[in-house]
Amino acid sequence: MRIIAGEMRSRKLKAPEGMDTRPTADRVKEALFSILGSRVYGARVLDLYGGSGALALEAISRGAESAVVCDLSAKACAVIQENIDTLNCGESVKLLRMKDTAAISALQKKRDAFDLIFLDPPYRMSTVPICQALVDNGLLKPDGMIIIEHGRETPPDILPPLTRTDHREYGAAGLGFYQLTHGEGGDER
Repeated sequence: MRIIAGEMRSRKLKAPEGMDTRPTADRVKEALFSILGSRVYGARVLDLYGGSGALALEAISRGAESAVVCDLSAKACAVIQENIDTLNCGESVKLLRMKDTAAISALQKKRDAFDLIFLDPPYRMSTVPICQALVDNGLLKPDGMIIIEHGRETPPDILPPLTRTDHREYGAAGLGFYQLTHGEGGDER
């Protein structure tokens, strides 16, 4: 696993050992960031199910302003922190070791809002409650985007007040791109 493009191109990343974490494949990550294009530059990024931190770190390499990476697993957080340290990204990447809902609450209290939110939870997990919490707590900027990686066989449910703007499949993985439906949700921050 590696950083694909940008300032830290070709730098290697570690992934947690075992079957608890499923890192995003390089070809899926490359496709994801090609689709996002210039949206990444200057963005504030949230990677809610960090795993190795690869998506947030790729965004930083491509010019994102800052990133918050969250994971509940101590093993995953140790690897994420090692990747942050190896890439010298400590000033622009913050790591939170906590449950998704606790992270949303903590970020809402700080009045954080994000341009890009990456969700790569276990494939069988419903993302509807988390997406609703992200919107209800004002963590998605009005013109922001939530990107959900999911199993090809388990696409996300309909996510009101979000609209799916794009969907792609890559082998066993799929990517769904969601934005607020015009006139819905999110605090102006």
